[in-house]
Amino acid sequence: MATSFDTTLANLGIARTSNPATVKASGASTLGQNDFLKLMTAQMKNQDPFSPVDNTQMVAQMAQFSSLAGISEMSSTLKSISDKLGGTTTADAVSYIGKTVLTAGNTAYPRSSGGISGAVEVGAAASDVRVTIADSNGAVLKTMSLGKQAKGTTSFDWDGTTASGEAAGPGPYTVSVSAQNNGTTVGATALVWAPVESVSTASGAATLTLPGIGQVPVTAIRSIG
Repeated sequence: MATSFDTTLANLGIARTSNPATVKASGASTLGQNDFLKLMTAQMKNQDPFSPVDNTQMVAQMAQFSSLAGISEMSSTLKSISDKLGGTTTADAVSYIGKTVLTAGNTAYPRSSGGISGAVEVGAAASDVRVTIADSNGAVLKTMSLGKQAKGTTSFDWDGTTASGEAAGPGPYTVSVSAQNNGTTVGATALVWAPVESVSTASGAATLTLPGIGQVPVTAIRSIG
């Protein structure tokens, strides 16, 4: 007969690990707390009365299981809380509708007063940053120099007039950016303001639909107007 809990597990064909909550039988599902208690009861029923299981060992095993089970439950709870805090609820997502957001993109629609505003994300310090605005056919309307810029984000504003001072038209416009640091190309990303047309939470994460840009995850939004 078995003389210890480990022997009982072995006789049942179960390989014991350091975490009783994750012990698996061959071809069986993961053992939980109820399974552990059943095994302990079976061990006590089948122990050799002349050589019973040591009480100290039994208490230590029960304490170990209880501690590990508690840690596992606590980890699961903390993960749920983390997911909740880091996620976006449907109500949060719907609140974006009707607002404008700043995100990476190359298509911009003019304000009611004309012109557009946006920003440039520069990957490193640059001696010259430029923003080029073209019409829907690709014809350049105006190129603006933002001069020397440090690494990070810098804003720009265009009044809606061409290089010759004429009104550029209703848009939409194509925005492209470039950055140089003493002749060396520096990575730069155009950021444009766009109105939120609709929101989708079908995939679990909120996705915004922006005109001229398409679907953008909420995590890609830099600012909300």
